[in-house]
Amino acid sequence: MSMKIPFFNNKHSEESLYYPEDNTPNHIAIIMDGNGRWAGKRGMVRAAGHKEGVSTVVKIVNAAVKCKVKVLTLYTFSKENWKRPKTEIDFILRLPKEFLQIYLPELISNNVRIEVIGDMENLPTYTREAVQYAIDRTVDNDGLQMNIALNYGSRHEILHAMKEMITDINNAKLSLDELDERQFSGYLYTAGMKDPDLLIRTGGEKRLSNFLLWQLAYTEFWFTDVLWPDFTEKEFLLAVEEYRKRKRRFGGI
Repeated sequence: MSMKIPFFNNKHSEESLYYPEDNTPNHIAIIMDGNGRWAGKRGMVRAAGHKEGVSTVVKIVNAAVKCKVKVLTLYTFSKENWKRPKTEIDFILRLPKEFLQIYLPELISNNVRIEVIGDMENLPTYTREAVQYAIDRTVDNDGLQMNIALNYGSRHEILHAMKEMITDINNAKLSLDELDERQFSGYLYTAGMKDPDLLIRTGGEKRLSNFLLWQLAYTEFWFTDVLWPDFTEKEFLLAVEEYRKRKRRFGGI
């Protein structure tokens, strides 16, 4: 069985692409890079790029819903982003509240369920309250799961998981002899989720930037020079189409 989704060529005429449901990536992770450079090219402050990037999030979430992707993980704010100017940090951390105030009804109507991965304790109260409200409002939705990676760093995640695992071993809740990769994965922020099938990074950089290092072990990567505010549904579909052409062997033949 196949499904039909819209696709636009360079002349913006509507065509069709068919994605077999068994070959569509179940979990897509995106490093949304290039907001600041997008603004700089237009003589605007960096905050303007971040704000424009929010509208791109909505477009790509809608595209993922059409493609019947099950999980979409968006790298929103990293542990390293605290090194940026305070005014920019404050603006970025207020965006989830602004984004959800405007778009939460649309996300709910699309049956999207919102989750957050990352260290929430050190985030401002207004950020935590906004995302928790969205989590609570969408908890019963069973469509696309949108993971917002906030104050996230993969090395911190792995270290935190190891500490919790060691505590459980010391308390005889876990046997060291029986510990395997599956059990360790259960201590990560992504516990219970399948690893990403496809990673998309916009903005021209070709690195992981401390994002999902454990989970991306066998993920297919797709990089584009397109800056995140300019990233369109067409670009997203091109990434999905490229994924379909690849043969994943997982170390086999």
